Amino acid sequence: MENFIYQANPSRVIFGSGTIQKLPEELSRLGLSKPLLLCTPQQTSQAADLEKILGGKVAGTFSRATMHTPVEVTEEALEVLKSTGADSLVAIGGGSTTGLGKALSIRTGLYHICIPTTYAGSEVTPILGETQAGLKKTRSDPKILPGTVIYDVDLTMTLPASLSATSGVNAIAHSVEALYAQNGNPIINLLAQEGVRALAAALPAIVADPSSREARSSALYGAWLCGICLGNAGMSLHHKLCHTLGGTFDLPHAETHTVVLPHALAYNAPKVPRAMKMLADVLPGSDGDAIRGLNLLLDKLGVKRGLKDFGMKEADVDRAAELATSNAYPNPRELEQGPIRELIRRAWAGEHAKADL
Repeated sequence: MENFIYQANPSRVIFGSGTIQKLPEELSRLGLSKPLLLCTPQQTSQAADLEKILGGKVAGTFSRATMHTPVEVTEEALEVLKSTGADSLVAIGGGSTTGLGKALSIRTGLYHICIPTTYAGSEVTPILGETQAGLKKTRSDPKILPGTVIYDVDLTMTLPASLSATSGVNAIAHSVEALYAQNGNPIINLLAQEGVRALAAALPAIVADPSSREARSSALYGAWLCGICLGNAGMSLHHKLCHTLGGTFDLPHAETHTVVLPHALAYNAPKVPRAMKMLADVLPGSDGDAIRGLNLLLDKLGVKRGLKDFGMKEADVDRAAELATSNAYPNPRELEQGPIRELIRRAWAGEHAKADL
């Protein structure tokens, strides 16, 4: 076995059904009593439910969490935070709300409790992506990691099947890149395979029956494991592309990950045979071909396959390729402008991924 380093991130996880009711107990355990609640404009009712659970003992609610964590929204939230005298942050929602909670926590030092309602996985990572002037940049710091994560399967039961699918594939992407990460290790490989296995089985079941509590529980479990992989291993081409495309062209986060993933994997495939085998082993119907397995999964989920479906123009392909190759970053295969451009063009057009880049 090769030498490796593994470091577990110190977050506390509460997993199950009805676990949101443990929020008052968790705040009390931490000696906190005046949280600022965070949510998106679409999830104010869930923030209101939290306020009821806490018996009204909150500093207030900021409901403008926004996709890609724009710095200007964070600055607006900071002003609200200062005016309320909050002693902690409780974020309920998906990646947008989690990102805002992270941005506020790293700026203020306040304890951050995260309550995910999607399969984003960012709640268990020390990574923050922020957008300013049309560019999305990421940074990593142990202080960014939320202190407590409360996974409540009940909160995912009303997540639309289509969003469940793309959110779940976004989570799978974390594990895919962890399998060939420069700083990967055997422990993360095990978590990555188990996370993909759980999600690849659960997501088609959710699309077929969104009310399946068993499938919802498995998907949330898988997303947690994939999030751990994201937080413990360096990401490569896929995540770089998605940050570039999402931040620059204002594309939806989970949907962009879903479209790009099989193409990014196809690009790296020649350099990562071991990772391809590990992935193929846990993707149903792959027949030993991980790209085939991913294409098959996306077909089962019925998701949109083209970035053009989300507003990206064909004229943007060249610029996206330039941005994606402008800065050096770890990737198993050297970045080549021509093949990267073709990768993005295929993703834009909605073509099935092929291992010929």
